[in-house]
Amino acid sequence: MKKQNNIMEWLNQMVGEPYYFFHFLAFFSYFIVRSSAANVLSPQITQHLFHREIQAILAFLMLAAYKMTREEAWEGFIADTLFCGKIFLIALTLIMDYHLTLWYIVVFSVMYVLAQQPPFEKLGSSSKLTPLQLEALLTEGNTSRFWLVEFRASFSSGCRRTSRCFPELSITYSNKNLSFGIVDLGLFPNAAEKFGISPGASMGQLPTYILFENATEVSRFPEFNFEAMPTPPITTRLLAHHFELDRLLLGYVNGK
Repeated sequence: MKKQNNIMEWLNQMVGEPYYFFHFLAFFSYFIVRSSAANVLSPQITQHLFHREIQAILAFLMLAAYKMTREEAWEGFIADTLFCGKIFLIALTLIMDYHLTLWYIVVFSVMYVLAQQPPFEKLGSSSKLTPLQLEALLTEGNTSRFWLVEFRASFSSGCRRTSRCFPELSITYSNKNLSFGIVDLGLFPNAAEKFGISPGASMGQLPTYILFENATEVSRFPEFNFEAMPTPPITTRLLAHHFELDRLLLGYVNGK
């Protein structure tokens, strides 16, 4: 049922979001080009192209099935499958004409500049905060004992890919002792230095998750020395394990 809802949600976004709509037009244009090229290409090239198309479709389906089992966030799955689809499409156009290949490379480059993948918009049980609001909530004694805060930015592809994880995590673990907040460093870049975060998308620190207990940082992901070891893909299971959210939830239930 959840997968069906995700598919319907993506179909709605495909019509309303430029990122998905432009990709649909680009891939659909291949069928128009392919039908026109059949009247121009020699029978040998046409047969060779047909065999390569079958191979590309089978390889794409296998990669899509693999990504579906590995990716927890729907946004990450869509981004990976579209990227693979573009690689296969460019490879097929090389068989027809390299000018066509260059045209598709230019089209995909323009799409990348003009239309970025939209993030997951729902907040779950989390709240969007400004740095001043976060500081006030952490210092006030009448708020939650623990605050788990996601620092994200719209320009980071990693943030867009994992934008669904944090709201879903908040729905599961939010209680009176543990609250969830989101700070957009794209809107408040000066707050990054205060919390020891490099806002550069190439630095791999976005998104960053910090757990505060009574206004004191007790844990973060990724760690400060994240460059020394590879960072695993962000999932709700990974975040729950890293911040021991099950233990915090049991502590709340048991009144600790």
